[in-house]
Amino acid sequence: MIIPNRFQDENLTKYDFYKEVLIVCPSCSKKATAIVDFEGCEAKLFCTHCSCIKTTTTKFNKNGSIEVAANRYFDAELWLQSSFKNDVFWAYNEKHLEYLERYISATLREHKDRTGFTILEKLPKFYHEAKNRNDLLKVIEKLRNK
Repeated sequence: MIIPNRFQDENLTKYDFYKEVLIVCPSCSKKATAIVDFEGCEAKLFCTHCSCIKTTTTKFNKNGSIEVAANRYFDAELWLQSSFKNDVFWAYNEKHLEYLERYISATLREHKDRTGFTILEKLPKFYHEAKNRNDLLKVIEKLRNK
C-alpha cells in the first residue's frame, strides 16, 4: 500500500512570511534582505555582499503605517522568483519556499477551517494543479540553490 505524502494546512497568511523578504540587491544584484518593523515604523534593506544598507519609514501619513511586504518599501525584486510557463512562481523567503514545497509535493492536501485569507487560498491555480507538481518542485530546487 502506498502511503500518500500528506500536507495539513496551517492556515498561514501572507503576514506570516512578508516581514523578512529575500530580495535582489539594488546595488550589486546579489541576494539581500529587506525587513520591516511595523511597530517601529521602519523598513531596512541590507546586503552582506556589498554592504548596502538602506532604511526608510513605513509611515506614509499621520494615520500610521501601511503594511506591505518588506520588499515593496524599496521597490525591490524578489530573490526567490522564477518564470513558470506563462506565470511567475515566487516566495518571500526560505520559510515560505519550504511551506510551498510541502504543499506542492503533497499527494494528499488537507484543509480545515479555511478563512478565505490563507496564503494557499490566494495562490494562482497553477500552484495547485497536480500536473505541475514535478516541474514546480524543480523550480523550487533551483531557487533553493540560487
